[in-house]
Amino acid sequence: METTALVMAYVGVALMVGLAGIASAIGTSIAGQAAVGAMKKNGGAFGSYMILSALPGSQGLYGFVCFFMVQGFLAAPTPVQGAAILGAGILVGIVNLAAAIYQAKVCANGITAIGNGHDVMGKTLILAAFPELYAILTVAATFLISNIIR
Repeated sequence: METTALVMAYVGVALMVGLAGIASAIGTSIAGQAAVGAMKKNGGAFGSYMILSALPGSQGLYGFVCFFMVQGFLAAPTPVQGAAILGAGILVGIVNLAAAIYQAKVCANGITAIGNGHDVMGKTLILAAFPELYAILTVAATFLISNIIR
């Protein structure tokens, strides 16, 4: 076991889980702030606000799913495995950070529109799914990476 490989792997996991978690915290906060503002105008649509506010929270879960995919390599990674986990961590962290923030912006605009009386819940969910797809692709990429480095 090489110390450098171990460090790379653990930095990768930290980025993977840490940035994805930060992404969800930021995303749910952006949408939640819009929900608080919208409740002033239309408090009866809280259910829609809550669903749209929670949606950017999925990116943090993807970080954990990816961690579980690479967890078996963390005891004694080879240099190639350490580099692959670091790469996966950078990929998952950055993509999920961007996806959560931009998904939250879509959700926040939908929340604002619902607060103003427009019937856009379903359409907002569809539009918010687009950034989500890229976050999901990071899970697929981590799965492929973890199978390649076995």
